[in-house]
Amino acid sequence: MSSDRLTAAHRLLTEAVAALDDATGPAAEGDELLSVLTLCEGMTRRLDRITVSTIATLDRRGTFTERGYRNPALALADLLNFDRADARRRTRAAEQVHPRTALDGTPQPAVLPATAERFADGRIGLRHVDVIATVLGSHAARRIDPDRLALAETEIAEHACVYNPGELHTWATRLIEALDEDGPAPDDTPPPQINTLKVVANRNGSGGRIQGRYDDAAQFDAIATAVDALSAPRDNLDERRPEERQAEALSELCAQALDHGDLPETGGRRPVISVLVTLDDLQRRARAAVLDFGGQVTPETLRMLACDAGVVPIVMNGRGQPLDVGRIKRTIPDGLRRAVTARDRGCAHPGCNRPPSWCEVHHIIPWETDGETSLQNCVMLCRVHHRLLHHSAWLVRIRDGLPEFVPPRWIDPMQRPRAQPRLADAA
Repeated sequence: MSSDRLTAAHRLLTEAVAALDDATGPAAEGDELLSVLTLCEGMTRRLDRITVSTIATLDRRGTFTERGYRNPALALADLLNFDRADARRRTRAAEQVHPRTALDGTPQPAVLPATAERFADGRIGLRHVDVIATVLGSHAARRIDPDRLALAETEIAEHACVYNPGELHTWATRLIEALDEDGPAPDDTPPPQINTLKVVANRNGSGGRIQGRYDDAAQFDAIATAVDALSAPRDNLDERRPEERQAEALSELCAQALDHGDLPETGGRRPVISVLVTLDDLQRRARAAVLDFGGQVTPETLRMLACDAGVVPIVMNGRGQPLDVGRIKRTIPDGLRRAVTARDRGCAHPGCNRPPSWCEVHHIIPWETDGETSLQNCVMLCRVHHRLLHHSAWLVRIRDGLPEFVPPRWIDPMQRPRAQPRLADAA
């Protein structure tokens, strides 16, 4: 679509929205206002269909990948300021209800053709599509004969025109369970032992939640014994509930381990880069790097790894023989990493909540171009956003002592800086 057509479409759409807004004025009758609601919902569904179709086309053409995004949902989250769940819902719909093209260019129907038809007609909404895709992607649905499953999809899509998404999920799940007559194959092996621990920080920085399950009796006993040893009432005046005492006991155990235990570095073992320096390049810059398991990395990957890695210089002669191997030197010393962690509290990219243990430290001015290894030149990023900074047009800078990110023009033509919300912003 040309820019003139887009401009005309935007003008007509703006005029239509203004007319709808006028229809809700003080003089509007109750029936008129109810009609506005149904009309708005119908238009929203049509706009959702256009959005999903556009996403499918962009994904098929590789547009998001060309701009540094491995996942279309991540691109949508940045471009449209979506939550990840909203972005995934739209990309999932694009995968399920948009016609496909085979490798040889042959057109193919949508994965869910009956759902696609009703979505295109505006009889069902985006949430209905998400529910149908979820139910038909379940393990039970995969055990059903494809022909029967296709008939079930048609029946579910028809009921979606009547049921709301919650009702549809309940009804469709029961239908699939009824069609899955045999259920999963019998398994005489004992159920696997599941040991899980989930640590989730609150978004406002006021602590978090810890949820765990230990089927392994030995592991559970070790944790329970250690917590019990520190969770007894301090004295007769200790009014803490048992769960409060146990929570403080676990915190104290972790604090002792951090102070005195032999733990790995924060964020795990950093990559070690062997920088190969020829005699001719010794006074200039190393132009290649080899990882521990072999293989020469690309310049972009080398720059990303060099942000937060151990570096071993290896001087080579003209025949490729090593003449000298230096000692490992950390690009981000431990004290600086702690300072960056205290400032950024995890991934600093707006909208990301990855904790510090999942993050790496990025040099804003690249390390290999004499960028300083200092607090003002470092920012903490998860691996996804670290890669994005090195492979796309996003920029990062420090302003007033805090990191802010400048999106590329295709995301925001004004390139307005974005940053993680801070408690001081709400004051």
